[in-house]
Formats: sequence, structure tokens, C-alpha cells
Amino acid sequence: MSTSTHITFIRHGQVYNPEKVVYGRLPGFPLSKLGERQVQAAAEALREVPVAAVFSSPLLRAQQTARLLLAERPEVPLYTSELLNEVRFFFEGQPMALLASRNWDLYTDVDSAYEQPPDVVARAREFLAQVRRDYAGKHVLAVSHGDVIAFTALWAFGAALIPANKHTLDAYGLSEDYPSPASLLTFTYAPDTDDERPTEITYRRPYGDDLADCGLSPK
Repeated sequence: MSTSTHITFIRHGQVYNPEKVVYGRLPGFPLSKLGERQVQAAAEALREVPVAAVFSSPLLRAQQTARLLLAERPEVPLYTSELLNEVRFFFEGQPMALLASRNWDLYTDVDSAYEQPPDVVARAREFLAQVRRDYAGKHVLAVSHGDVIAFTALWAFGAALIPANKHTLDAYGLSEDYPSPASLLTFTYAPDTDDERPTEITYRRPYGDDLADCGLSPK
């Protein structure tokens, strides 16, 4: 009998960034100690989930997140996917306060060489199609980044892919307006469905306020 396919997007944990710069795709920037604890909470929340594979963005913080998720699952394969990479945007290396003043808008009034939300979602949709083809009826984890997850969720809800909608996930029934570090957003596809959008979307932040990121959050 066919079973549903589940794809859980996991945002990497909080990043060690004492200089408070916009890191984007810059090299380095590992998880902070708090970020590691956030990811460990996510791993515990997923303990009973039969995971078939984990895919991760190539960036260090995502790779560290993926390895922590697999710490007690040595049999589960880990793959790197460029389709899950951070948004390619203009503001790398600039003060995080600048993006905060723009309400974390990476997209308005920037050169066309950089990605816009539909570009980000296009590669996420390619990833979803690959996973549904190769892992039908199974559960796959995808470690990615805040904007990638947020705009993919907005696409799944049928929302307009514009910067102004970035922090509106709560308007579609999720518990937060934007994915927290180490949060779990799951797309469920019913058996034999041909619809590109998921049948069900669920979201969970797997830890309490004691592990929440109370400082400036990147995007």
C-alpha cells in the first residue's frame, strides 16, 4: 500500500557571529553553542521519525546542523545539495543592523544579478521534485536557510512571492511568522498525488523560549 511522502525543511541553528555581519554565502560562520543546543532539540523531536536521507546546503552552518541531526543515525546518508543553498544576495559582509533597518529585505533595489524570491523557490521546487521521485513514500530531511524555507512555504500556500510577504507565515496558520533556527517545517504529499504543492504543511519550533534567539536574527 502506498504511503505519504514527507519532506521536512530544517533551518540551521543559530550562528556564531560576534561581529554581527551579514554572512550569506561567505565561508565560515559555524553554529554557536546555542545553535548546537537548538539543533539537538530538533534531533530529539525527530527521534522516532524513520528518516531515509538528509540533504543539506553546502554552507558550514547547515552541514554542522545536518551532522548533529545524524549523530545517532550513522546508517542514514547525508547528501549536499546546491538547491538548498542560501539566497545569492547583495549584502554579504555588511552590518546586520543594515538589513534589520530594511526589515531583512534582501531583494528590493538590488542588481538583477542577484536572486529574487521566485528564483529561490524555483530551485526549491526542483529539489522537491527530485525527492518525491527518488524517495516516494519516505521521510527526507532538508537542511537549508530562513528565506529559502519561508518563500517555499509561501509558494506552497499559494501566496505572492514578494519581499513584503516574507514574515507572514503566521497568516497561513503556522505558529511563527518566519522560520526559527532549527525549526521543522514539513511538507506532506498524499500517496499518488500529482499536485506539486503539498497536501499538508506543519511547522514546529522544537524548543522553548530558553533556547530562542533573542538577538538580531539573520533574516
